[in-house]
Amino acid sequence: MNMGIVYAIAYIVLAPFVGGFLDGVDRKISARMQRRVGPPLLQPFYDIVKLFNKETISVDSSQTFLLLTYFVLMLVTGVMFFSGSDILMCFFVLSTAATFLYFAGVITSSPYSSIGAQRELIQMMTYEPAVLLTCVGFYLAAGSFNVNEIASTGTSYIFRLPGFFVAFVFILTIKMRKSPFDTSTSHHMHQELVKGITTEMGSKNLALFQITEWYENVFLMGVICLFFVNGSITGLVISLAVFLLVYFLEILIDNCCARMKWQDMLVITWIVTFFTAGVNLVILMVIR
Repeated sequence: MNMGIVYAIAYIVLAPFVGGFLDGVDRKISARMQRRVGPPLLQPFYDIVKLFNKETISVDSSQTFLLLTYFVLMLVTGVMFFSGSDILMCFFVLSTAATFLYFAGVITSSPYSSIGAQRELIQMMTYEPAVLLTCVGFYLAAGSFNVNEIASTGTSYIFRLPGFFVAFVFILTIKMRKSPFDTSTSHHMHQELVKGITTEMGSKNLALFQITEWYENVFLMGVICLFFVNGSITGLVISLAVFLLVYFLEILIDNCCARMKWQDMLVITWIVTFFTAGVNLVILMVIR
């Protein structure tokens, strides 16, 4: 059997378990940083089971369809990536998925949900330049957008793409909905967004959203690993170590930083993208 198909099936089956476990680790480490005991590592799975057992409540019946589309497109994104397809197309599908999440937020007519959805669009505008530049960087370094070709060339591209790596890690704070850039959602009910884009998501809809987020986090960590894999066991081990380090860094940032205004998020992210990925891009084009 083609290994791409094996990786794709493994993503479909294992990603929610890996994502849920990482979510549990996130909660546990965050609690320790705040001098609390924290919930069990498997608490995210308990929450999902509880949500699926609750009575189905939906402010608008169309929300379920939109969230299902968001879930399917996220699944397609990960399957394309782990099967070795075009990385640029993967991110285009990912952006389309985020658009359906926006629609799921605004369709409820809730002021909190609508504001969160509008900020979700702003977040997309904020991180998309770094995402597209990362794809271009891989193409210039490897001569292909194909994930399978990038991962099997025998070269770790981190040495040629350090600026792109920094830019991508920076926008992970937005994609993973961590402070200081959790502008479309809110970890705490007392903030002005209440729960932002997820305010009107209840029972099965909220569970579906959470599972989709787990799939997305695993996909994003896969992109991080792509900077380090080189077709060898050593490259795989290093990529997994970096993945764990980056995930811990995101937890640390989330617990150390207060939430910023979306205007500050936009300006800071574009500046970082320009001075890391932008400069790296110029260097790549000069030395080709």
